[in-house]
Amino acid sequence: MTGEFTIAVHALVYLNHKGTTLSSEELSQNVCTNPARVRKVMAMLKKGGLIETKEGAEGGYRFCLDPGEVTLRRIDEAVGVPLVSASWRSGNVDKKCLVASGMGRIMDGIYGELDELCKRRLEDITIKDIDRMIFSGKRTAQER
Repeated sequence: MTGEFTIAVHALVYLNHKGTTLSSEELSQNVCTNPARVRKVMAMLKKGGLIETKEGAEGGYRFCLDPGEVTLRRIDEAVGVPLVSASWRSGNVDKKCLVASGMGRIMDGIYGELDELCKRRLEDITIKDIDRMIFSGKRTAQER
């Protein structure tokens, strides 16, 4: 998972909860990161059609979609980064050893499969679900 995905989900849940236009400064205080990072993520969400923006002194970001229709998969697609990936590859394709020359390709395939499995799971979770979990005290499977 990337920080951008987490920021995007957090910001959309918060915008949905507040039901108003919020600045990057207000969002960054709730997300606990800097406003520039929030603006970068919000630009991706705007491009993905998930938020509206308003210019000026009263400007900022607004979530105006149905929270029950916006899945985490859609948010992931707007952010556009893999959920599961490797930051380092072992081996080297130029080595004579089949293990060394083939490991990177095999692991890339495994990571790709895991990424797709994660994305399919994210199709089942919406902004409304996250909101419900927060405010109902419902625990996730991981917390049980």
